[in-house]
Amino acid sequence: MGQLVQTDVSTVPKVSSDPRSLPSGQIVILAALLLWLYGPTLGGLAKQWWKDPNFSHGFFVPLFSIFVLWRDRARLRRLVARPSNTGLVVLAFALLVFIVGQLGAELFLSRFSLLLVLAALIVLFQGWNFFRASLFPWLFLALMIPIPAIIFNRITFPLQILASRLAAATLPLLGVPVLREGNVIHLPSLALEVAEACSGIRSLMSLITLAIIYGYLTEKYIGARWLLVLVSVPIAVLANSTRIIGTGLLVEYWNNDKAEGYFHASWGWIMFVISLLMLYIFRRLLHAVWSKRGVV
Repeated sequence: MGQLVQTDVSTVPKVSSDPRSLPSGQIVILAALLLWLYGPTLGGLAKQWWKDPNFSHGFFVPLFSIFVLWRDRARLRRLVARPSNTGLVVLAFALLVFIVGQLGAELFLSRFSLLLVLAALIVLFQGWNFFRASLFPWLFLALMIPIPAIIFNRITFPLQILASRLAAATLPLLGVPVLREGNVIHLPSLALEVAEACSGIRSLMSLITLAIIYGYLTEKYIGARWLLVLVSVPIAVLANSTRIIGTGLLVEYWNNDKAEGYFHASWGWIMFVISLLMLYIFRRLLHAVWSKRGVV
């Protein structure tokens, strides 16, 4: 999330050892090899983005990384090209990770190896200084890769329990008696189960991604960018808990059918928009406090 790191800048434009000066034929061949090797992997990744709502934000991740590189294209062009053969070592390691992922049917390793291959090619043709300068968009690409199921489950279940506890603690204050058993909230008229889809992991991951983008586009201080990302976590948890509380109120005071269907789905979108608004308000408050202290 930081600004591009300081790197050596040549006072005289250089074209040698620059991937931009490579013959177009070599570039086409290299691109074709990558597409042949990672075509099925990329196809499966795009399919999961399309079908799995938890990772639908993946479509925007590579687009934003490309935008960052395009935005800093003038500075990147001025960097001294220092190709390094250590890129071959990184490339060998990346291909090893890819092979292990393919043999073990581990999608995460196969997909992550693509990022390692990109890093290896950057180092091989441009050098470590160029890689350091493009580190942020490279790291941001990691957000497009769905996390392994074992880690995903370890995150979603605690979120389910936390959302259940917050809802069970709040609903009695609003006149709705509840009895909570794990992630199931028993209301007088219905039992609400805080399922995996209602854990808030979807809005959490999307909000973190948008917080990084928002911070990069609006903040010049690294600390402010980190604060936006960190605060997006409790905002997402609070918004999801509010969604469950609202569902409980609709069920108890209106109709049991409101626990699912259109109202249930629309609550998710409404709360996500409110989460974005809360992120914006936090940034404005942060700037107001810093302005009084003379920080900005």
